[in-house]
Amino acid sequence: MRHGDKIKNLSRTASHRKALLSNLAAQLIQHKKIVTTLAKAKALRVYVEPLITKAKENTTHQRRIVFSHLQDKAAVTELFSTVSEKVAGRPGGYTRIIKLGKRVGDNAETAMIELVDFNLIYGKGVETKAEPAKRTRRGASKKKAADATNTEAVAETKDEKK
Repeated sequence: MRHGDKIKNLSRTASHRKALLSNLAAQLIQHKKIVTTLAKAKALRVYVEPLITKAKENTTHQRRIVFSHLQDKAAVTELFSTVSEKVAGRPGGYTRIIKLGKRVGDNAETAMIELVDFNLIYGKGVETKAEPAKRTRRGASKKKAADATNTEAVAETKDEKK
């Protein structure tokens, strides 16, 4: 029985699993999204989210802890510079898993795991400034015309006073 055994073994030894998750995490941080099997994506989410949380606090100690997990200087630099700025206000849930269907070769369930704040398709990733919604009112043209005549009348009275 596997009571209390929460780790996903992925049919690998501990050293192989550690290397696999380290490489997947480094690739996710560098490319912002990767396609893998659903089981690996779920295991990677548990592995990478605490690392992203550590990256919010940019200290030498946190950098060394993250580097001990990733073993990739480029990924650590990217995590502490670009990624940590984007996720600074987010309290958690930095990744999203989207199921893609079954793989042709071995019928394995595939999924795309991505960093939420870097997706340009869904809302917040887009950096364009949204214009306020234009509101229309019935009779606005009448009101504008009335305002225009009032301003003309005011201008004429000012001219008459001079």
